[in-house]
Amino acid sequence: MANYKDIHGTTVRNSAGNLSGAATGELFYDSTNIDFKYTHPGVTTAGSWRTAASINTARTAGGGPGLGSASAAFYAGGYISSPTPRTAINELFNGTTWTEVNDLNQARSTSEKALGTSTAAVLAGGDVGTSPVDTALSESWNGTSWTEVNDLNTARRDYAAGGSSTSGILFGGNADGESPAWEDNAESWNGTSWTEVADLNQRKASFAGAGLTNTSAISMGGNLPGKVATTELWDGSSWTEVNDMNTARNGMNGFGTKTDALVFGGEASPGQTGKTELWNGTSYSEQNDLNGTPADNGGAGTSTSEGLSLAGSYITVLSVVEEWTGAGADVGAWATGGSLNTVRAYGMSAGIQTAGLAISGGSPALTVNVENYDGSSWTEIANVNTARLWGAADGSTTSALLAGGYLGPPGDTGIVESWNGSSWTETTDINTTRRGTGGVGADNTALLVIGGTNNPTAHAITESWNGSAWTEVGDLNTGKSYNSSAGASNTAAICATGQSNPSAYTATAEIWNGSAWAESGDVNTDGEGRSAGGTATDALLFGGTDGTLRAHTEDWNGATWSEVADLSTARQYKSSTGASNTAVVAAGGNDGTFVNITEEWSGSSVVKKTIDTD
Repeated sequence: MANYKDIHGTTVRNSAGNLSGAATGELFYDSTNIDFKYTHPGVTTAGSWRTAASINTARTAGGGPGLGSASAAFYAGGYISSPTPRTAINELFNGTTWTEVNDLNQARSTSEKALGTSTAAVLAGGDVGTSPVDTALSESWNGTSWTEVNDLNTARRDYAAGGSSTSGILFGGNADGESPAWEDNAESWNGTSWTEVADLNQRKASFAGAGLTNTSAISMGGNLPGKVATTELWDGSSWTEVNDMNTARNGMNGFGTKTDALVFGGEASPGQTGKTELWNGTSYSEQNDLNGTPADNGGAGTSTSEGLSLAGSYITVLSVVEEWTGAGADVGAWATGGSLNTVRAYGMSAGIQTAGLAISGGSPALTVNVENYDGSSWTEIANVNTARLWGAADGSTTSALLAGGYLGPPGDTGIVESWNGSSWTETTDINTTRRGTGGVGADNTALLVIGGTNNPTAHAITESWNGSAWTEVGDLNTGKSYNSSAGASNTAAICATGQSNPSAYTATAEIWNGSAWAESGDVNTDGEGRSAGGTATDALLFGGTDGTLRAHTEDWNGATWSEVADLSTARQYKSSTGASNTAVVAAGGNDGTFVNITEEWSGSSVVKKTIDTD
């Protein structure tokens, strides 16, 4: 009988406990627990929705690009409210923000699906609000402007569609003045003109469709009238009825292909729903619901791995956008890193996960010690001139700035020191002496010092350093001391949590655009002494206290905070470095005592799986 080595060309390694550094899929023997194990990537087992950045103009029944993505989409037209209900407004999404761009030529609504992408699309039909209500007008989008192209053969609204700007199909809908008004007619687009093709088996309107070309599409649910759950597949020549959805509904949207599609939202019985279903080519399975219950929402996505639900709603028009991430997404986790040489808390930091500084702090006495992290271990380097707690710092391992803080008795300081990669040099003080500030900057020529206190007031003051002088700039909307801040430069930052007044914790977060602060989504867990790493649109917030030490970790995607895996050790006032929400270091802190623990956050992880040998 062949053994494992004969089959795979390698022996099984033995380890007392989990094998450190085991490769993905590598089999090893855990001699402590007497088990065979292997590693595999840690991924989600189910998809989920998360709130993304809202559109600027709330509306319903606008059109999104069927082949768009979670980072590239538009939302064109739609219904706002009287006196000008139908609009030509068009907004473009880059994954972070929506920007108004060139309008449609014809204001319209109920054209919820465009063929194509955010840079090459065709939007056809819809409701123009004047008799005749339905239009056959088609417009082509090139990423900059809309141009009228050949009309549909049948004017209609509330249709479904799938495909690209050069190969798509549009089907069903409601045709004003026709009897019956519900259409079974389908039209194929070849990049130049529309051609009638085989009809749907059922006449329907206000339903979902998806597909990548004019030879492959799916029709889901709709109104006959009366809500239905029926599904039909298009193969380029005919429609075939297949298994129904679990929930009959109309006014929903979808994206994907005829073998892998997502359908979401709409009007069910007895009302609007956030239900989401996944089609695998044979049957539907219920997924995690939308956070809201939109109907007449837009949709964008080429597969069920990612996509967007865009605004909508029958009763109240929405600006809400939700982002779908399918099963199999990486699961982030904390792992043990190299320990600091000097225990410390209440210190400052600068750099990224693989090249960072832990600066001063208390151990528990104030220390001038500075350590450099290379991604695996800490090395002591040149000391600061003035030991302090709760100051502001940022930059890199070769160019950083340290400002303000607390000296113990006699109190707070405005002293600033500049790091050039080998030594610290005192430079111009900040204007307002304080501690408990946030610090964001790229190097020793650019730092933002945010909020803070000189007791008891929580300051909203923000100061910016240009390499030679400090200038007061726009205040925070809410004063925050002992806050957590992150950003790549002094022109783009996020400041979250802290104390708004003594012993009054805040969950507020604000975004800095280089000239002013704007309130953004609150974090889920308030507190002070939390730490952060990343950018204004891509950050991680972790640890802290609200009277109880916390291990909570939250991820910021530019629109909302989401709770992810906790720190292994709950603690407050850690030194933290990181360039994004996928790579951050948390070093030291206070878990009831001063510690030298280092944990590294990775946006992906591996799982040790035990093999059942019974």
